[in-house]
Amino acid sequence: MKLWVSALLMAWFGVLSCVQAEFFTSIGHMTDLIYAEKELVQSLKEYILVEEAKLSKIKSWANKMEALTSKSAADAEGYLAHPVNAYKLVKRLNTDWPALEDLVLQDSAAGFIANLSVQRQFFPTDEDEIGAAKALMRLQDTYRLDPGTISRGELPGTKYQAMLSVDDCFGMGRSAYNEGDYYHTVLWMEQVLKQLDAGEEATTTKSQVLDYLSYAVFQLGDLHRALELTRRLLSLDPSHERAGGNLRYFEQLLEEEREKTLSNQTEAELATPEGIYERPVDYLPERDIYESLCRGEGVKLLARATVRDPKTGVLTVASYRVSKSSWLEEDDDPVVARVNRRMQHITGLTVKTAELLQVANYGVGGQYEPHFDFSRSCGWWMKPVVNLGESCCLLQRPFDSGLKTEGNRLATFLNYMSDVEAGGATVFPDLGAAIWPKKGTAVFWYNLLRSGEGDYRTRHAACPVLVGCKWGFFLLLLPSSHVMSMQLVNAKAAGWKHSEIHRS
Repeated sequence: MKLWVSALLMAWFGVLSCVQAEFFTSIGHMTDLIYAEKELVQSLKEYILVEEAKLSKIKSWANKMEALTSKSAADAEGYLAHPVNAYKLVKRLNTDWPALEDLVLQDSAAGFIANLSVQRQFFPTDEDEIGAAKALMRLQDTYRLDPGTISRGELPGTKYQAMLSVDDCFGMGRSAYNEGDYYHTVLWMEQVLKQLDAGEEATTTKSQVLDYLSYAVFQLGDLHRALELTRRLLSLDPSHERAGGNLRYFEQLLEEEREKTLSNQTEAELATPEGIYERPVDYLPERDIYESLCRGEGVKLLARATVRDPKTGVLTVASYRVSKSSWLEEDDDPVVARVNRRMQHITGLTVKTAELLQVANYGVGGQYEPHFDFSRSCGWWMKPVVNLGESCCLLQRPFDSGLKTEGNRLATFLNYMSDVEAGGATVFPDLGAAIWPKKGTAVFWYNLLRSGEGDYRTRHAACPVLVGCKWGFFLLLLPSSHVMSMQLVNAKAAGWKHSEIHRS
């Protein structure tokens, strides 16, 4: 297994090195930043040594001149009466002081700046910082962690100490604010105030925090608290122009609110009188079930070793997947062919009609929200099969140079290549099943029923990685022509029409 992992990782990095992409979606990719930062620190220390050597020379010259001028200025005529002193004064002002000027003007930072400029083109972007902040907030929501716990770095399974400063927490809140996420803005700005009140030093001021916080709670419908926070802001900074305008606006709204009936004024409010805010409802209907399983709550089926279940599974490429993947062909490395053969022996299915082996590495808070592995409609990568009905689609894979067209995704084989300290489970919300990653174990399931219809119970998700680095590879197996023929026979026997096979 170790040889498998090493070879697959080398092949994965070989492909990934040719691709420019965001950093936060892959811990493996982020390791490059560690070494880049280490190199920058070394370059900075070299600059400091050169700068210190230069300052040492300048300081030595200054001390020497201070002693000399103290003596010469005390009796200028008597000092210059000695012809050697007169010569040396002329020489110093004509030669030595200009030489000192050259020393002072030497740009000892040029090497460091040049190195920094080269490295900067590979630095994370604003998108990366926002993505990393969202990842922490995702972990916060999924595992029900309060900002204080995250700020103190009190996460299970960690072996390194990591804490968020006031300025770090302010950056989290500001990222949420810029994304229009006022719920998390409030949580993180309140954490900033707690750490400032505890006496932590920071460049962030309470005025800055209250400016963001007051508007965020207003957006959440808490007008009374927005007014109170704005008054606090003006008490700290009476000249804050925006706060003055907001105060007048909030007071006007509050006066209008008093004139309304009680039923009209509270219907749509999100905030409780205590200033506790509800997490907004999002697009995922099974969010609560999915996140409960990620926390290990309500699990009906639990496994850590290889699972073989013909009625479970799922996975598809989506924009809400926080990971990086690489597709490996058999001729990329001999180990890929060996892995394919072993999976063929384990599953009893041929890999000749399978998609390419895919290696994935999950990033900060890496996840893949609930999805199906089988295709439910003919997209741009699919093509209809006439003799099996208009709605039956064959998969034409854009990443496969052979462009095999053998049908919908029959089954999934998922292998975990690393242990994960906390989080990162694979869960099946409809079945109440959860499988936590353990290096060397695998999960196998069928995505399709005998008729060729997708098994909707196989909707599954990869939970966010709380602590650790999650590696895995999976193979999406497609049916051979024989299996497709059997699906047609089974479908007819079950009374299905051609057009109902693989329907969307």
